[in-house]
Formats: sequence, structure tokens, C-alpha cells
Amino acid sequence: MTEPKYKIGITQGDPNGIGWEVIIKTLSDPRITEFFTPVLYGSPQAAAAYRNTLTEVEQFAPTTVASSAEARRGRINLVACGQIARVEPGKPTPEAGRAAVEALRTAMRDLKAGELDALVTAPFDKETVQSDDFRFTGHTEYLAAELGGESMMIMCSDVLRVGLVTKHIPVSEIAARITREEILADLRIFNRSLIEDFGIVRPRIAVMALNPHAGDGGLLGREEQEIIHPAIVDAFHEGILAFGPFAADGLFAGGGYAKYDGILAMYHDQGLAPFKSLSPDGVNFTAGLQAVRTSPDHGTAFDIAGKDKANPQSMRNAIYTAIDILRHRAQWAEWSANPLPRAEREKSARDGAKETPQNAREPKE
Repeated sequence: MTEPKYKIGITQGDPNGIGWEVIIKTLSDPRITEFFTPVLYGSPQAAAAYRNTLTEVEQFAPTTVASSAEARRGRINLVACGQIARVEPGKPTPEAGRAAVEALRTAMRDLKAGELDALVTAPFDKETVQSDDFRFTGHTEYLAAELGGESMMIMCSDVLRVGLVTKHIPVSEIAARITREEILADLRIFNRSLIEDFGIVRPRIAVMALNPHAGDGGLLGREEQEIIHPAIVDAFHEGILAFGPFAADGLFAGGGYAKYDGILAMYHDQGLAPFKSLSPDGVNFTAGLQAVRTSPDHGTAFDIAGKDKANPQSMRNAIYTAIDILRHRAQWAEWSANPLPRAEREKSARDGAKETPQNAREPKE
């Protein structure tokens, strides 16, 4: 059976950042369309401007289409939206913020209509995207509002997967937002995502502490004793293999994180600082939603925009991760729809393998 070729939407992000540069560098390899059908959302003028700044890109000629429904396989498709009168690399401007939001909303329209299989978002500037009709602190919050469901930010790479209890909030509000119920809900989402999105049958999740030294028995804070540990016990009673709470420095400095399939951090920098140190080309995945969305784990990088210095590896990884997650979801849907016959077939195959001539032994006389 031929594997489906997925249609992946890719938004331009802030047109004054490095979004277009990493997109063009990623898609300049002509073999890329053998794996998926790219549908770009953004300004053709901005794309052309950045194409002219890149010295080693030989081929990038997108076909303009009205929507993803018209996208052609084997081609790079571009839905013209998020236009900007003047491209100013490195400058955060309200016009660039508006263009980023328009591209995102146009892609969301096609995603909700079922015309895209997944969405990959280039970074935008959280300050310049703010307006009367767009009050979100990031892509994750916007996607949750548009698609419904309980979303969770998971940073992932070949080395590590980190989920966050709290996301884009001030540090002064973190402790008040951490509750037993919230941690348990996040452990459920994380566990399910590791199974269905990453193909891990019985995932093990390490839960990080909030306070230094995991609270030192209450001397440095009681959140571990009164909130985090009880939530871990609740999760364990539901069949979730959750462990902890672990002090962050010991878990990462000693390499203990490698024993677990996922790490649940209490707040943004607690999880992202070690993640980005260990996985410089990681991916941001929004779990808990019906649709698949990934993004590079870097920001707009205004300081190098338009200078042909941006590394496209994280964007490339974001696209491949989205495809992997789609495949895992399809496999899980097939397995969970009729698990018993599948298990019986696999058992028969294993039993049959034992009886093959290659495995058979001569009877003893």
C-alpha cells in the first residue's frame, strides 16, 4: 500500500525575521516534494526579497494558488497573503506583525477546512502581533482557541521531549498557576501524546520540582509535598508511569533525563533552557489538539535577518516531525480500531517465524 503524501502548510511568520530564509533554504532541495506537498502562506514579494539575499540557493520557484485545495503535488505552492509594503529585515514593525497574523489565519482557514494535514509555523514577534482582534501570547494559545481542546507545548528532538505545565506567563505568576489538577491534566495529555503521536507504548515521564532541591523537605517550599507529589500519585493510580518530583539540576546534569521518554517541567525556562542546550535544532509541537502543528524552536532572530546566516535545520526538523506524528497517529488509529485481530496476526507471525527452516534445529537422535 502506497504511503500517503501529506499536504503541509507553512506560514511565513514575521516577514522581517528569519522565517522566509529558513523556509526557502529548507525547500530549495528539489527532492523535498517527494516526501510531502508544501503549501506556503505569506507574501510573494517578501519571499522574492529574501530569495535574492541567499547565495547558495539554486532553485526556489513556488506556484501561486488561491488555497490549499488547489495545491499541486510535486510543486512548492504559495497562497498569497500577509502582504507587506516594504520588507525591512531585522525591524519589528506593526505592519510585519499584521502580515504574520494574516498568514496564520489564512492557513488556519485551510487547516480547519481539512485541506491541510498539518501546519508548520515560522516564528512571529509576540509584541507586534498584538491588536484588538489578536490577543494571544503565542501560536500555542491561538491554536487552542481556534481548534478547541486542551493544548500542551512539547519540545521534542531525538534526545529529549519536554512538556510544560505553565507556558507564556510572568515568573511571578508561576507558583499560583501550578495546581494538583493542572499537573494531572498535563500528565494525561503528555502520556497520551507520547503513545499516539510518538509511538511509545508505555511511556515513562519524569516530573520536575518547582523549588530548588525539590523543596528540601519543605524548607524551600511546600509545593512538592502538597501539590506535585500528590498529582504524580494520582497519575500513577490511573496507569500513567509518572515519577518524581526531581530537582532540575540533578535530573539534567547527571544525565538522568535519558531514562525517561518525557520530562514535565513546571515553567517555560525550566524546561527550555536544558532542552535547547541538549537539542539546538529541536522542534516545538502543540499536543492535545486534533490537528498537528509544529514549529522551529527558535524565534524571529531579528539580529541576523536578511544576512544569509540563519540555520534551517530546526525548520527542516519541524516539517519531518509533523510528518512522523501524522504517521504515528494513522498507525495508532488503525491499531486501536481493531486491536485484537492485529495482536493475533502479530502472534501468528512470531509463532510462524519460530517454525521456519532457518530457525529449525535437527532433531537429536
